[in-house]
This record gives sequence, structure tokens and C-alpha cells, in this order.
Amino acid sequence: MAGNAAVLEDGSLISRLDRKLLGLEQLLALVSGLAVFSLMLLAVVSVGGRNTMNAPLPGYVDWIEQAMPLIAFMGIAYVQRDGSHIRMDILIGSLRGRALWLFELISVLLILVLMLALVWGSWSHFTRSFDFAAPLWSRDSSIDIGLPIWPAKLLVPVAFSVLCLRLVLQAWGYGRAMVLGLEAPVAVPLIQDAAEQAAAEAEQLSGHDNDAIGGQG
Repeated sequence: MAGNAAVLEDGSLISRLDRKLLGLEQLLALVSGLAVFSLMLLAVVSVGGRNTMNAPLPGYVDWIEQAMPLIAFMGIAYVQRDGSHIRMDILIGSLRGRALWLFELISVLLILVLMLALVWGSWSHFTRSFDFAAPLWSRDSSIDIGLPIWPAKLLVPVAFSVLCLRLVLQAWGYGRAMVLGLEAPVAVPLIQDAAEQAAAEAEQLSGHDNDAIGGQG
């Protein structure tokens, strides 16, 4: 399984594109987190209404279904950028230099092919649900309170498209590293070992301590 990863930055074009895409990925991840928080509030309202007034929130299950794509997919590109997806790296972890970048490049390209197919399939699924001539532009709706389903279906190809952009950038980064023989390329996750993780965590904690002392002063 992959450990923590660091993504280096510099003034190159690929690094600037990486930072711009990161802003979009962070926004989508924030939306995903807000969806989780909203579901928690809905659960409180529904359970509270059931216990106090015997009136749970109408369409609670429908709202959960609508929020599932937000929770499951909107943060996927952000996690890919940081190299936090679960993967087996027993073989790749022993490689160095061009051999490592070659295997990483092949892996990213295989994922990209899969994601492009999923974008196509999920977009087709959305178009079967969306219709300008239908009420609420929807050919189908949720069972309980009749929420249109096409917004939830649209989120899937949108999230996967952002992931495809991230994979293209990473393929560029790994290919560039392989051709140029770079030791520490930018815009790709560099997996850290235990010592590097500990040093990074210590530096982060030290920064928090310094901020706290400065705030007290």
C-alpha cells in the first residue's frame, strides 16, 4: 500500500498547471466534505423529528441517494494528486530512476484509458436521464419525493473528467522524468518512506507550534 506522498513544485509550465488544477480539485473536495456534513445534519433532523413529533424528514433516503456521487466521486482527483489512493507498491517501491518512472507512466496511462471509458459511459447514462422537454428536465426521479436524478448522474462524468485531467498531467510528469532522467520530478506524487514521513510530520507540527506561540505573543 502506498504511503504518504509529496508533490514538488517549481516555476515550470507543468507545475503551474498542476497548481491551477489543484485549486479546482480542492474545491470539489470541499464540496464533497460539505455533502458529508449535510447528510449528518439531515440525519439529526430526521431522527429528531421522528422521536419528538413522530414526523421524520420526508425523502430522507432520496436526499442520501442524491448526495452519494458528491461523497464518492468529487474528491477522487484530489486524492490522486496526492498519491493517497490505495495501491500495491511492493514491486514499484523497489525501483529507482527511469525504471520507476516507466512503471508509474504505464500505470497512469492504464488508469486514464479506464477513466475515459467511464466518462463516456457515465455521460451516456446522464443523457438518458436528462430531457429539456420533461418536467424538471428529468426523465426519471426518486421514488419517495420525486427528486430529479439527472443532477446526481451529471456529477459522475464531471468528477471523472477532472480526474482525467489530473492523469494527463501525471503522465506528462512521469514521461518528462523518464526522458530527462530526473530524480525528483514536479507535479507527480513522490512516495515517502517512514523516515521522510516522520520528518515531514515533525516539520508540520513545529510550524503549528510556532504559529501558536506567535499568536500568544
